[in-house]
Amino acid sequence: MTNEELITLVNELLQQGKELEWLEFKQGDATDAQRLGKYISGLANAANYNNVPFGYLVFGIKDETLDIVGTNYNYINKKEKGSELDFYIRRNLSPSVHFQHFVCDYDGNKIEIFKISAAQNIPVSFENEAYIRVASSLTELKKYPDRMRAILNSHIDWSAEIVPNATLEDLDTYAIQKARDIYKEKNKNKSFYKEIDNWTNEVFLDKLKVTINGKVTNTALILLGKSEASHLLSPKVAQITWKLDTEEKAYEHFSMPLFLAVNEVLAKIRNVNYKFFPTNQLISIEVPKYDNESILEALNNCIAHQDYSLNSRIIVTEKINKLIFENAGGFFEGNAEDYFLGEKTPKNYRNKWLVEAMVNLNMIDSMGYGIFKMLKSQKERYFPLPDYSKSKGNEVILEIYGHSIDENYSKLLIENKDGLDLTQVILLDRIQKKTPITDAAAKMLRTKGLIDGRKPNYFISAKIAELTNRKAEYTRNKGLDKEVLESFVLKHIEHHGFASRSEINQLLMDKLPDYLDEKQRKKKIDNLLQGMKDSIHNVGSRTESKWVKIRKD
Repeated sequence: MTNEELITLVNELLQQGKELEWLEFKQGDATDAQRLGKYISGLANAANYNNVPFGYLVFGIKDETLDIVGTNYNYINKKEKGSELDFYIRRNLSPSVHFQHFVCDYDGNKIEIFKISAAQNIPVSFENEAYIRVASSLTELKKYPDRMRAILNSHIDWSAEIVPNATLEDLDTYAIQKARDIYKEKNKNKSFYKEIDNWTNEVFLDKLKVTINGKVTNTALILLGKSEASHLLSPKVAQITWKLDTEEKAYEHFSMPLFLAVNEVLAKIRNVNYKFFPTNQLISIEVPKYDNESILEALNNCIAHQDYSLNSRIIVTEKINKLIFENAGGFFEGNAEDYFLGEKTPKNYRNKWLVEAMVNLNMIDSMGYGIFKMLKSQKERYFPLPDYSKSKGNEVILEIYGHSIDENYSKLLIENKDGLDLTQVILLDRIQKKTPITDAAAKMLRTKGLIDGRKPNYFISAKIAELTNRKAEYTRNKGLDKEVLESFVLKHIEHHGFASRSEINQLLMDKLPDYLDEKQRKKKIDNLLQGMKDSIHNVGSRTESKWVKIRKD
Protein backbone atom coordinates (compact mmCIF):
# COMPACT_ATOMS: atom_id res chain seq x y z
CA MET A 1 0.00 0.00 0.00
CA THR A 2 1.21 3.50 -0.76
CA ASN A 3 1.56 6.05 2.03
CA GLU A 4 -1.54 7.87 0.72
CA GLU A 5 -3.53 4.62 0.87
CA LEU A 6 -2.28 4.02 4.42
CA ILE A 7 -3.36 7.52 5.49
CA THR A 8 -6.80 6.83 4.00
CA LEU A 9 -6.95 3.56 5.93
CA VAL A 10 -6.00 5.29 9.20
CA ASN A 11 -8.71 7.90 8.64
CA GLU A 12 -11.28 5.18 8.02
CA LEU A 13 -10.29 3.44 11.24
CA LEU A 14 -10.46 6.72 13.18
CA GLN A 15 -14.00 7.25 11.86
CA GLN A 16 -15.08 4.27 13.98
CA GLY A 17 -14.89 6.77 16.87
CA LYS A 18 -13.42 4.34 19.39
CA GLU A 19 -11.66 1.04 19.83
CA LEU A 20 -13.67 -1.99 18.80
CA GLU A 21 -13.18 -5.70 19.44
CA TRP A 22 -11.44 -6.02 16.07
CA LEU A 23 -9.63 -2.65 16.32
CA GLU A 24 -6.88 -1.85 18.84
CA PHE A 25 -5.06 1.50 19.14
CA LYS A 26 -1.81 1.76 21.10
CA GLN A 27 0.00 4.93 22.00
CA GLY A 28 3.47 3.73 22.96
CA ASP A 29 5.82 0.89 22.14
CA ALA A 30 5.69 -1.15 25.36
CA THR A 31 4.42 -4.39 23.83
CA ASP A 32 6.65 -7.43 24.16
CA ALA A 33 6.83 -10.23 21.58
CA GLN A 34 4.47 -12.59 23.40
CA ARG A 35 1.89 -9.85 23.90
CA LEU A 36 2.04 -8.95 20.20
CA GLY A 37 1.44 -12.58 19.23
CA LYS A 38 -1.55 -12.72 21.58
CA TYR A 39 -2.96 -9.52 20.04
CA ILE A 40 -2.71 -10.95 16.52
CA SER A 41 -4.47 -14.13 17.66
CA GLY A 42 -7.13 -12.14 19.53
CA LEU A 43 -7.81 -9.71 16.69
CA ALA A 44 -8.00 -12.48 14.06
CA ASN A 45 -10.58 -14.29 16.17
CA ALA A 46 -12.47 -11.11 17.03
CA ALA A 47 -12.66 -10.17 13.34
CA ASN A 48 -14.23 -13.54 12.58
CA TYR A 49 -16.71 -13.23 15.45
CA ASN A 50 -17.70 -9.71 14.36
CA ASN A 51 -18.03 -10.71 10.68
CA VAL A 52 -15.40 -8.32 9.39
CA PRO A 53 -12.61 -9.41 7.00
CA PHE A 54 -9.72 -7.91 8.98
CA GLY A 55 -8.65 -6.94 12.47
CA TYR A 56 -6.28 -3.99 13.03
CA LEU A 57 -3.58 -3.19 15.56
CA VAL A 58 -2.34 0.39 15.21
CA PHE A 59 0.66 1.87 17.06
CA GLY A 60 0.85 5.68 17.40
CA ILE A 61 -2.74 6.62 18.29
CA LYS A 62 -4.10 7.32 21.79
CA ASP A 63 -6.92 4.91 22.49
CA GLU A 64 -8.83 7.33 24.77
CA THR A 65 -8.77 10.44 22.57
CA LEU A 66 -7.78 8.98 19.15
CA ASP A 67 -5.10 11.67 18.89
CA ILE A 68 -2.28 10.83 16.46
CA VAL A 69 0.93 10.99 18.48
CA GLY A 70 3.29 8.69 16.58
CA THR A 71 5.27 5.75 17.94
CA ASN A 72 8.81 4.56 18.51
CA TYR A 73 7.74 0.95 17.93
CA ASN A 74 9.87 -0.71 15.26
CA TYR A 75 8.56 -4.15 14.36
CA ILE A 76 10.97 -4.87 11.50
CA ASN A 77 14.13 -4.37 13.56
CA LYS A 78 13.01 -6.30 16.63
CA LYS A 79 14.51 -9.67 17.53
CA GLU A 80 13.16 -12.50 19.63
CA LYS A 81 15.07 -15.59 20.77
CA GLY A 82 17.87 -14.99 18.32
CA SER A 83 15.71 -14.58 15.20
CA GLU A 84 13.61 -11.93 13.51
CA LEU A 85 10.50 -11.04 15.50
CA ASP A 86 8.39 -11.52 12.36
CA PHE A 87 9.64 -15.11 11.99
CA TYR A 88 9.00 -15.82 15.68
CA ILE A 89 5.43 -14.46 15.52
CA ARG A 90 4.44 -16.26 12.32
CA ARG A 91 6.02 -19.55 13.44
CA ASN A 92 3.94 -19.60 16.64
CA LEU A 93 0.56 -18.78 15.09
CA SER A 94 -1.58 -21.84 14.40
CA PRO A 95 -3.15 -22.21 11.97
CA SER A 96 -1.07 -19.64 10.13
CA VAL A 97 -3.00 -16.43 9.60
CA HIS A 98 -2.18 -13.87 6.94
CA PHE A 99 -1.25 -10.50 8.40
CA GLN A 100 0.49 -7.50 6.89
CA HIS A 101 2.66 -4.89 8.57
CA PHE A 102 2.82 -1.31 7.28
CA VAL A 103 4.66 1.85 8.33
CA CYS A 104 2.77 5.10 7.64
CA ASP A 105 4.04 8.69 7.74
CA TYR A 106 1.01 10.63 8.94
CA ASP A 107 1.90 14.33 8.91
CA GLY A 108 5.37 13.59 10.28
CA ASN A 109 4.16 11.05 12.82
CA LYS A 110 5.22 7.44 12.35
CA ILE A 111 2.35 4.96 12.64
CA GLU A 112 2.79 1.18 12.50
CA ILE A 113 -0.21 -0.83 11.32
CA PHE A 114 -0.94 -4.56 11.50
CA LYS A 115 -3.72 -5.67 9.14
CA ILE A 116 -4.80 -9.14 10.26
CA SER A 117 -7.03 -11.48 8.24
CA ALA A 118 -10.02 -12.85 10.13
CA ALA A 119 -9.71 -16.42 11.40
CA GLN A 120 -11.12 -18.98 8.96
CA ASN A 121 -13.35 -21.55 10.71
CA ILE A 122 -10.62 -22.50 13.21
CA PRO A 123 -9.59 -20.14 16.03
CA VAL A 124 -6.09 -18.74 15.65
CA SER A 125 -3.77 -19.65 18.52
CA PHE A 126 -0.47 -18.19 19.59
CA GLU A 127 1.89 -20.62 21.32
CA ASN A 128 -1.00 -23.12 21.55
CA GLU A 129 -3.47 -20.74 23.22
CA ALA A 130 -6.30 -18.95 21.39
CA TYR A 131 -7.15 -15.37 22.41
CA ILE A 132 -9.95 -12.94 21.64
CA ARG A 133 -10.76 -9.30 22.23
CA VAL A 134 -13.93 -8.90 24.31
CA ALA A 135 -14.97 -5.23 24.56
CA SER A 136 -11.51 -3.65 25.02
CA SER A 137 -9.86 -6.55 26.84
CA LEU A 138 -7.63 -9.29 25.47
CA THR A 139 -8.45 -12.65 27.04
CA GLU A 140 -8.32 -16.42 26.46
CA LEU A 141 -10.93 -17.61 23.99
CA LYS A 142 -11.66 -20.74 26.06
CA LYS A 143 -13.40 -18.50 28.62
CA TYR A 144 -16.04 -17.73 25.98
CA PRO A 145 -17.30 -21.05 24.58
CA ASP A 146 -20.15 -19.31 22.71
CA ARG A 147 -17.63 -17.28 20.72
CA MET A 148 -15.50 -20.38 20.16
CA ARG A 149 -18.54 -22.17 18.68
CA ALA A 150 -19.38 -19.17 16.50
CA ILE A 151 -15.87 -19.19 15.01
CA LEU A 152 -15.98 -22.95 14.42
CA ASN A 153 -19.38 -22.61 12.72
CA SER A 154 -18.34 -19.65 10.57
CA HIS A 155 -16.74 -21.84 7.95
CA ILE A 156 -16.47 -20.44 4.44
CA ASP A 157 -16.15 -23.36 2.06
CA TRP A 158 -13.32 -22.38 -0.26
CA SER A 159 -13.75 -25.60 -2.20
CA ALA A 160 -17.23 -24.46 -3.35
CA GLU A 161 -16.11 -21.04 -4.57
CA ILE A 162 -16.36 -20.26 -8.29
CA VAL A 163 -12.97 -19.71 -9.96
CA PRO A 164 -12.93 -16.46 -11.99
CA ASN A 165 -11.90 -16.93 -15.64
CA ALA A 166 -12.03 -20.74 -15.39
CA THR A 167 -14.16 -22.64 -17.95
CA LEU A 168 -14.95 -26.27 -18.73
CA GLU A 169 -12.08 -26.13 -21.23
CA ASP A 170 -9.74 -26.09 -18.22
CA LEU A 171 -10.91 -29.57 -17.18
CA ASP A 172 -9.26 -32.79 -18.38
CA THR A 173 -11.43 -34.70 -20.89
CA TYR A 174 -10.11 -38.14 -19.91
CA ALA A 175 -10.62 -37.40 -16.20
CA ILE A 176 -14.23 -36.36 -16.90
CA GLN A 177 -14.89 -39.61 -18.79
CA LYS A 178 -13.37 -41.74 -15.99
CA ALA A 179 -15.45 -39.79 -13.48
CA ARG A 180 -18.58 -40.49 -15.54
CA ASP A 181 -17.78 -44.23 -15.59
CA ILE A 182 -17.39 -44.37 -11.80
CA TYR A 183 -20.50 -42.24 -11.24
CA LYS A 184 -22.48 -44.67 -13.44
CA GLU A 185 -21.24 -47.68 -11.51
CA LYS A 186 -22.05 -46.03 -8.18
CA ASN A 187 -25.60 -45.20 -9.33
CA LYS A 188 -26.46 -48.30 -11.36
CA ASN A 189 -29.56 -48.95 -9.24
CA LYS A 190 -30.86 -45.38 -9.51
CA SER A 191 -33.78 -44.42 -11.74
CA PHE A 192 -31.66 -41.99 -13.76
CA TYR A 193 -28.91 -44.55 -14.52
CA LYS A 194 -29.82 -44.96 -18.22
CA GLU A 195 -29.81 -41.21 -18.77
CA ILE A 196 -26.22 -40.62 -17.58
CA ASP A 197 -24.60 -41.33 -20.97
CA ASN A 198 -26.87 -38.74 -22.60
CA TRP A 199 -26.05 -35.96 -20.18
CA THR A 200 -23.83 -33.20 -21.52
CA ASN A 201 -20.64 -32.49 -19.58
CA GLU A 202 -22.28 -29.39 -18.13
CA VAL A 203 -25.19 -31.43 -16.77
CA PHE A 204 -22.99 -34.31 -15.58
CA LEU A 205 -20.51 -32.06 -13.73
CA ASP A 206 -23.35 -30.25 -11.98
CA LYS A 207 -24.83 -33.62 -10.95
CA LEU A 208 -21.40 -34.74 -9.76
CA LYS A 209 -21.27 -31.53 -7.70
CA VAL A 210 -17.96 -30.25 -8.95
CA THR A 211 -19.46 -27.34 -10.90
CA ILE A 212 -22.28 -24.98 -9.98
CA ASN A 213 -24.62 -24.03 -12.81
CA GLY A 214 -21.89 -24.90 -15.27
CA LYS A 215 -19.32 -22.71 -13.50
CA VAL A 216 -15.98 -24.18 -12.45
CA THR A 217 -15.30 -24.39 -8.72
CA ASN A 218 -12.02 -24.93 -6.90
CA THR A 219 -13.18 -28.53 -6.38
CA ALA A 220 -13.56 -29.04 -10.13
CA LEU A 221 -9.99 -27.88 -10.72
CA ILE A 222 -8.51 -29.95 -7.87
CA LEU A 223 -10.13 -33.19 -8.99
CA LEU A 224 -10.54 -32.81 -12.75
CA GLY A 225 -8.49 -29.78 -13.81
CA LYS A 226 -5.79 -29.93 -16.47
CA SER A 227 -2.26 -29.72 -15.17
CA GLU A 228 -1.64 -26.52 -17.13
CA ALA A 229 -4.64 -24.90 -15.40
CA SER A 230 -2.96 -25.01 -11.98
CA HIS A 231 -2.26 -21.26 -12.17
CA LEU A 232 -6.00 -20.68 -11.73
CA LEU A 233 -5.66 -21.92 -8.13
CA SER A 234 -2.47 -19.99 -7.33
CA PRO A 235 -1.23 -19.37 -4.67
CA LYS A 236 -3.18 -22.45 -3.53
CA VAL A 237 -1.55 -25.76 -4.47
CA ALA A 238 -3.16 -28.98 -5.72
CA GLN A 239 -0.17 -31.28 -5.93
CA ILE A 240 1.11 -34.55 -4.46
CA THR A 241 4.84 -35.15 -4.09
CA TRP A 242 6.11 -38.72 -3.80
CA LYS A 243 9.56 -39.14 -2.23
CA LEU A 244 11.58 -42.34 -2.07
CA ASP A 245 13.79 -42.11 1.02
CA THR A 246 15.61 -45.44 1.28
CA GLU A 247 19.04 -46.58 0.15
CA GLU A 248 17.81 -45.15 -3.15
CA LYS A 249 16.57 -41.57 -3.50
CA ALA A 250 13.93 -40.35 -5.94
CA TYR A 251 10.95 -38.03 -6.14
CA GLU A 252 8.17 -37.02 -8.49
CA HIS A 253 5.44 -34.35 -8.44
CA PHE A 254 1.87 -35.22 -9.43
CA SER A 255 -0.38 -32.32 -10.34
CA MET A 256 -4.04 -31.95 -11.33
CA PRO A 257 -6.28 -33.78 -11.95
CA LEU A 258 -5.80 -35.34 -8.51
CA PHE A 259 -8.67 -37.75 -9.25
CA LEU A 260 -6.24 -39.54 -11.58
CA ALA A 261 -3.00 -38.64 -9.77
CA VAL A 262 -3.75 -40.82 -6.73
CA ASN A 263 -3.47 -43.98 -8.85
CA GLU A 264 -0.21 -42.73 -10.38
CA VAL A 265 1.21 -42.22 -6.89
CA LEU A 266 0.01 -45.69 -5.87
CA ALA A 267 1.85 -47.19 -8.85
CA LYS A 268 5.11 -45.62 -7.61
CA ILE A 269 5.06 -47.36 -4.24
CA ARG A 270 6.99 -50.60 -4.04
CA ASN A 271 4.73 -53.22 -2.50
CA VAL A 272 6.60 -56.49 -2.01
CA ASN A 273 5.45 -59.35 0.21
CA TYR A 274 6.37 -59.69 3.87
CA LYS A 275 6.75 -63.06 5.60
CA PHE A 276 5.75 -63.96 9.15
CA PHE A 277 6.84 -67.18 10.83
CA PRO A 278 4.22 -67.98 13.48
CA THR A 279 5.11 -70.11 16.46
CA ASN A 280 4.03 -73.76 16.15
CA GLN A 281 3.47 -73.48 12.40
CA LEU A 282 5.71 -74.97 9.75
CA ILE A 283 4.49 -72.76 6.91
CA SER A 284 5.13 -69.01 6.84
CA ILE A 285 2.36 -66.46 6.32
CA GLU A 286 2.93 -64.03 3.49
CA VAL A 287 1.13 -60.68 3.14
CA PRO A 288 1.75 -57.54 1.04
CA LYS A 289 3.66 -54.78 2.83
CA TYR A 290 0.83 -52.38 2.10
CA ASP A 291 -2.87 -52.63 1.40
CA ASN A 292 -3.62 -50.68 -1.81
CA GLU A 293 -7.01 -49.63 -0.48
CA SER A 294 -5.38 -48.17 2.63
CA ILE A 295 -2.90 -46.22 0.51
CA LEU A 296 -5.72 -44.77 -1.61
CA GLU A 297 -7.75 -44.06 1.54
CA ALA A 298 -4.84 -42.13 3.03
CA LEU A 299 -4.17 -40.21 -0.19
CA ASN A 300 -7.82 -39.31 -0.70
CA ASN A 301 -8.15 -38.22 2.93
CA CYS A 302 -5.19 -35.89 2.39
CA ILE A 303 -6.91 -34.33 -0.64
CA ALA A 304 -10.32 -34.07 1.05
CA HIS A 305 -9.12 -32.56 4.33
CA GLN A 306 -6.15 -30.46 3.22
CA ASP A 307 -6.23 -26.84 4.39
CA TYR A 308 -5.63 -25.25 0.98
CA SER A 309 -5.30 -21.79 2.54
CA LEU A 310 -1.83 -22.87 3.76
CA ASN A 311 -0.61 -23.13 0.14
CA SER A 312 1.07 -26.47 0.77
CA ARG A 313 1.44 -29.65 -1.26
CA ILE A 314 0.62 -33.14 -0.02
CA ILE A 315 3.75 -35.23 0.61
CA VAL A 316 4.00 -39.02 0.54
CA THR A 317 7.37 -40.34 1.75
CA GLU A 318 8.25 -43.96 1.12
CA LYS A 319 10.69 -45.31 3.70
CA ILE A 320 12.08 -48.81 3.67
CA ASN A 321 9.62 -49.88 6.37
CA LYS A 322 6.68 -47.44 6.23
CA LEU A 323 4.77 -44.80 4.29
CA ILE A 324 4.39 -41.27 5.67
CA PHE A 325 1.50 -39.07 4.49
CA GLU A 326 1.59 -35.34 5.30
CA ASN A 327 -1.15 -32.80 4.61
CA ALA A 328 -1.62 -29.23 5.80
CA GLY A 329 -4.25 -28.42 8.40
CA GLY A 330 -5.03 -30.19 11.66
CA PHE A 331 -8.03 -32.46 12.21
CA PHE A 332 -11.10 -30.34 11.56
CA GLU A 333 -13.29 -32.17 14.06
CA GLY A 334 -11.86 -34.22 16.91
CA ASN A 335 -8.64 -36.19 16.55
CA ALA A 336 -7.53 -39.37 14.83
CA GLU A 337 -8.23 -41.69 17.75
CA ASP A 338 -11.87 -40.57 17.84
CA TYR A 339 -12.31 -42.46 14.57
CA PHE A 340 -10.35 -45.62 15.43
CA LEU A 341 -13.41 -47.72 16.35
CA GLY A 342 -15.62 -46.45 13.53
CA GLU A 343 -18.14 -45.01 15.99
CA LYS A 344 -17.71 -41.28 15.32
CA THR A 345 -19.29 -39.55 12.33
CA PRO A 346 -18.02 -36.02 11.61
CA LYS A 347 -20.64 -33.28 11.56
CA ASN A 348 -18.55 -30.70 9.72
CA TYR A 349 -15.86 -30.67 7.06
CA ARG A 350 -13.22 -28.13 6.15
CA ASN A 351 -13.95 -28.65 2.43
CA LYS A 352 -17.62 -29.69 2.35
CA TRP A 353 -18.12 -29.30 -1.41
CA LEU A 354 -14.91 -31.18 -2.18
CA VAL A 355 -15.83 -33.99 0.22
CA GLU A 356 -19.26 -34.37 -1.39
CA ALA A 357 -17.75 -34.61 -4.88
CA MET A 358 -15.22 -37.20 -3.69
CA VAL A 359 -18.02 -39.25 -2.11
CA ASN A 360 -19.83 -39.16 -5.47
CA LEU A 361 -16.65 -40.48 -7.10
CA ASN A 362 -16.25 -43.28 -4.51
CA MET A 363 -12.93 -41.78 -3.39
CA ILE A 364 -13.96 -41.49 0.28
CA ASP A 365 -16.97 -42.08 2.50
CA SER A 366 -18.63 -39.39 4.59
CA MET A 367 -19.26 -41.46 7.72
CA GLY A 368 -15.79 -41.32 9.25
CA TYR A 369 -15.01 -44.97 8.49
CA GLY A 370 -11.80 -44.32 6.55
CA ILE A 371 -9.42 -44.48 9.53
CA PHE A 372 -11.35 -47.44 10.95
CA LYS A 373 -10.95 -49.36 7.68
CA MET A 374 -7.19 -48.68 7.62
CA LEU A 375 -6.98 -49.88 11.23
CA LYS A 376 -8.78 -53.13 10.43
CA SER A 377 -6.63 -53.71 7.35
CA GLN A 378 -3.42 -53.41 9.38
CA LYS A 379 -4.79 -55.66 12.12
CA GLU A 380 -5.90 -58.32 9.62
CA ARG A 381 -2.44 -58.23 8.03
CA TYR A 382 -0.73 -58.43 11.47
CA PHE A 383 1.09 -55.09 11.16
CA PRO A 384 1.29 -52.19 13.64
CA LEU A 385 -1.73 -49.91 13.44
CA PRO A 386 -1.77 -46.57 11.55
CA ASP A 387 0.00 -43.94 13.62
CA TYR A 388 -1.02 -40.25 13.81
CA SER A 389 1.10 -39.42 16.86
CA LYS A 390 3.47 -37.10 14.99
CA SER A 391 0.64 -34.81 13.83
CA LYS A 392 0.84 -31.13 14.82
CA GLY A 393 -1.70 -28.35 15.24
CA ASN A 394 -1.61 -27.35 11.57
CA GLU A 395 -0.45 -30.61 9.97
CA VAL A 396 -1.71 -34.20 9.89
CA ILE A 397 1.02 -36.85 9.66
CA LEU A 398 0.01 -40.47 9.13
CA GLU A 399 2.45 -43.37 9.23
CA ILE A 400 1.41 -46.72 7.74
CA TYR A 401 3.81 -49.51 8.64
CA GLY A 402 4.97 -52.06 6.09
CA HIS A 403 6.84 -54.21 8.61
CA SER A 404 6.53 -55.34 12.20
CA ILE A 405 7.90 -53.28 15.08
CA ASP A 406 7.72 -56.28 17.38
CA GLU A 407 7.29 -59.51 15.43
CA ASN A 408 5.93 -61.28 18.46
CA TYR A 409 3.03 -58.80 18.56
CA SER A 410 2.26 -59.88 14.99
CA LYS A 411 2.50 -63.54 16.00
CA LEU A 412 0.00 -62.83 18.74
CA LEU A 413 -2.48 -61.43 16.22
CA ILE A 414 -1.95 -64.44 13.94
CA GLU A 415 -2.54 -66.95 16.73
CA ASN A 416 -5.47 -65.08 18.30
CA LYS A 417 -7.45 -63.78 15.33
CA ASP A 418 -10.75 -63.83 17.22
CA GLY A 419 -9.45 -63.70 20.77
CA LEU A 420 -8.65 -59.97 20.92
CA ASP A 421 -11.12 -57.19 20.23
CA LEU A 422 -10.06 -54.02 18.41
CA THR A 423 -9.79 -51.96 21.59
CA GLN A 424 -7.33 -54.46 23.08
CA VAL A 425 -5.33 -54.52 19.84
CA ILE A 426 -5.18 -50.69 19.82
CA LEU A 427 -3.88 -50.64 23.39
CA LEU A 428 -1.36 -53.43 22.81
CA ASP A 429 -0.18 -51.56 19.74
CA ARG A 430 0.49 -48.57 21.96
CA ILE A 431 2.45 -50.81 24.34
CA GLN A 432 4.70 -52.08 21.52
CA LYS A 433 5.26 -48.49 20.36
CA LYS A 434 6.14 -47.41 23.94
CA THR A 435 3.23 -44.96 23.88
CA PRO A 436 1.53 -44.10 27.22
CA ILE A 437 -1.90 -45.56 27.98
CA THR A 438 -4.41 -44.45 30.60
CA ASP A 439 -4.57 -45.99 34.05
CA ALA A 440 -8.01 -47.39 33.25
CA ALA A 441 -6.70 -49.03 30.07
CA ALA A 442 -3.72 -50.47 31.92
CA LYS A 443 -6.01 -51.87 34.59
CA MET A 444 -8.19 -53.55 31.95
CA LEU A 445 -5.19 -55.11 30.19
CA ARG A 446 -3.66 -56.21 33.46
CA THR A 447 -6.96 -57.78 34.60
CA LYS A 448 -7.01 -59.83 31.40
CA GLY A 449 -3.40 -60.86 31.97
CA LEU A 450 -2.17 -59.08 28.84
CA ILE A 451 0.44 -56.75 30.35
CA ASP A 452 2.79 -56.54 33.30
CA GLY A 453 5.30 -54.01 34.61
CA ARG A 454 5.01 -50.65 36.34
CA LYS A 455 3.66 -47.43 34.93
CA PRO A 456 4.81 -46.18 32.45
CA ASN A 457 7.04 -49.17 31.60
CA TYR A 458 4.41 -51.75 30.77
CA PHE A 459 5.52 -54.81 28.87
CA ILE A 460 4.12 -57.99 27.41
CA SER A 461 2.84 -60.34 30.10
CA ALA A 462 3.58 -63.95 30.85
CA LYS A 463 0.27 -65.01 29.31
CA ILE A 464 1.18 -63.51 25.97
CA ALA A 465 4.78 -64.60 26.33
CA GLU A 466 3.51 -68.18 26.50
CA LEU A 467 1.64 -67.63 23.23
CA THR A 468 4.42 -65.83 21.44
CA ASN A 469 7.46 -67.69 22.72
CA ARG A 470 8.78 -64.61 24.52
CA LYS A 471 9.51 -66.16 27.90
CA ALA A 472 13.12 -64.97 27.91
CA GLU A 473 12.12 -61.38 27.23
CA TYR A 474 9.39 -61.59 29.84
CA THR A 475 11.93 -62.73 32.43
CA ARG A 476 14.25 -59.83 31.51
CA ASN A 477 11.39 -57.37 31.87
CA LYS A 478 10.04 -58.78 35.11
CA GLY A 479 13.37 -59.67 36.71
CA LEU A 480 14.11 -62.66 38.94
CA ASP A 481 12.16 -63.34 42.12
CA LYS A 482 13.46 -61.95 45.41
CA GLU A 483 14.31 -65.41 46.79
CA VAL A 484 16.44 -66.18 43.72
CA LEU A 485 18.34 -62.89 44.07
CA GLU A 486 18.98 -63.58 47.76
CA SER A 487 20.32 -67.03 46.91
CA PHE A 488 22.88 -65.45 44.54
CA VAL A 489 24.18 -63.23 47.35
CA LEU A 490 24.34 -66.08 49.86
CA LYS A 491 26.07 -68.40 47.39
CA HIS A 492 28.69 -65.73 46.63
CA ILE A 493 29.43 -65.27 50.35
CA GLU A 494 29.69 -69.03 50.88
CA HIS A 495 32.26 -69.31 48.09
CA HIS A 496 34.32 -66.22 48.92
CA GLY A 497 33.74 -65.62 52.64
CA PHE A 498 32.25 -62.14 52.13
CA ALA A 499 30.83 -59.84 49.45
CA SER A 500 31.53 -56.15 48.89
CA ARG A 501 28.74 -53.87 47.67
CA SER A 502 30.40 -53.46 44.29
CA GLU A 503 30.53 -57.26 43.94
CA ILE A 504 26.84 -57.53 44.85
CA ASN A 505 25.99 -54.82 42.32
CA GLN A 506 27.95 -56.64 39.62
CA LEU A 507 26.21 -59.88 40.55
CA LEU A 508 22.62 -58.60 40.54
CA MET A 509 22.32 -55.54 38.28
CA ASP A 510 21.65 -57.48 35.06
CA LYS A 511 19.13 -59.73 36.83
CA LEU A 512 16.77 -56.88 37.74
CA PRO A 513 13.88 -55.72 35.50
CA ASP A 514 14.83 -54.09 32.20
CA TYR A 515 12.47 -51.16 32.78
CA LEU A 516 14.42 -49.96 35.88
CA ASP A 517 17.22 -47.47 35.38
CA GLU A 518 20.58 -47.77 37.17
CA LYS A 519 19.55 -45.63 40.14
CA GLN A 520 16.34 -47.61 40.62
CA ARG A 521 18.25 -50.91 40.44
CA LYS A 522 20.73 -49.83 43.12
CA LYS A 523 17.82 -48.79 45.35
CA LYS A 524 16.23 -52.20 44.83
CA ILE A 525 19.50 -53.87 45.88
CA ASP A 526 19.56 -51.64 48.99
CA ASN A 527 16.10 -52.87 49.91
CA LEU A 528 17.07 -56.48 49.20
CA LEU A 529 20.10 -56.30 51.55
CA GLN A 530 17.99 -54.66 54.27
CA GLY A 531 15.52 -57.49 53.92
CA MET A 532 18.30 -60.07 54.48
CA LYS A 533 19.34 -58.64 57.88
CA ASP A 534 18.49 -61.94 59.64
CA SER A 535 20.98 -63.86 57.49
CA ILE A 536 23.79 -61.40 56.59
CA HIS A 537 25.25 -58.19 58.01
CA ASN A 538 27.86 -55.60 57.09
CA VAL A 539 31.09 -55.88 59.14
CA GLY A 540 32.80 -53.20 57.08
CA SER A 541 32.18 -49.47 56.83
CA ARG A 542 29.44 -47.61 54.96
CA THR A 543 31.76 -46.83 52.05
CA GLU A 544 33.82 -50.06 52.24
CA SER A 545 31.11 -52.62 52.93
CA LYS A 546 31.87 -56.24 53.73
CA TRP A 547 28.81 -58.46 53.93
CA VAL A 548 29.16 -61.77 55.76
CA LYS A 549 26.76 -64.46 56.93
CA ILE A 550 25.45 -64.23 60.50
CA ARG A 551 26.69 -67.16 62.55
CA LYS A 552 23.76 -68.88 64.25
CA ASP A 553 25.92 -69.85 67.29
